[in-house]
Amino acid sequence: MHRANSPSAETTDTDPTSTDPVDLLRVAVAVAEAAADHVRTRRPEVFGVMGARVHGSDGQSVRAKSTPTDPVTVVDTEAEQLIRAHLSELRPHDAVLGEEGGGDRDVPAGVRWVVDPIDGTVNFLYGIPAYSVSVAAQIDGVSVAGAVVDVAARVTYSAAKGEGARFVDSSAPDGVVEGTLSCNPVTDTPSVLLATGFGYGTERRRAQGRLIGELLPHVRDIRRMGSAALDLCMVASGRVDAHFEHGLNPWDWAAGALVASEAGARVHLPGPEVGGASGEVVVAMAPGIADELEALMRSVGAYAPIP
Repeated sequence: MHRANSPSAETTDTDPTSTDPVDLLRVAVAVAEAAADHVRTRRPEVFGVMGARVHGSDGQSVRAKSTPTDPVTVVDTEAEQLIRAHLSELRPHDAVLGEEGGGDRDVPAGVRWVVDPIDGTVNFLYGIPAYSVSVAAQIDGVSVAGAVVDVAARVTYSAAKGEGARFVDSSAPDGVVEGTLSCNPVTDTPSVLLATGFGYGTERRRAQGRLIGELLPHVRDIRRMGSAALDLCMVASGRVDAHFEHGLNPWDWAAGALVASEAGARVHLPGPEVGGASGEVVVAMAPGIADELEALMRSVGAYAPIP
């Protein structure tokens, strides 16, 4: 397994039993950024510099999960192993729930880390620069700290409960740029840029397509980026005004939904033990259009589960 850099020395000084959201955030950011460095390094090694070498250089680096169109790569697995190793060192008593390595879905006592090593694996596979690493700390099933790293753009979005949301952009030619996040001040639904995503099952996709047909005439436009974690952070940063998606798992939203909420968004989430098979919806929307957009979405059945 290829190894990324370890979390910083500052992070290792954090009390491994602390439940302070700020302490947990330090761990989340350091671990997510270490995994993102690994993913960034490994993509050209396994899949080439441009386009998609869809089976990897060895012809065996991709396999299907829930359906033939739902892939997982060797880099997903490596990144999650790396995250788990760092968390085991820094937070040895905590539970971990991950997309690839699993874990107990029941909400444990104490801290649970909910991790997605690559959110947007299809984009990663094809070389589309919209995929992320997501790491969140939950207490009693509620996210209290989280980090989402946009791997290609080298931007880290983060939040601790009650402390607001921030970004750090390390790609700027003049040095690191950082600041606070806040949703767009949009106030009318016809001006809304709405992000969404689609499941991998045929019947769910049909139902999601029908919903898009109902909503599209009432909003500015719709975007499908391919990474729910990034979509939620884009609500926080004002790059889109709202996001909704059915059938997400906790690792898809645990960090991004906290970032959106701390940036002022109205967020609607499934319960912490609810998996994607239930088809429940995740919603985040800028506060100025939340009442009007929620009413529209409820009128077309968008808040109902799509199993």
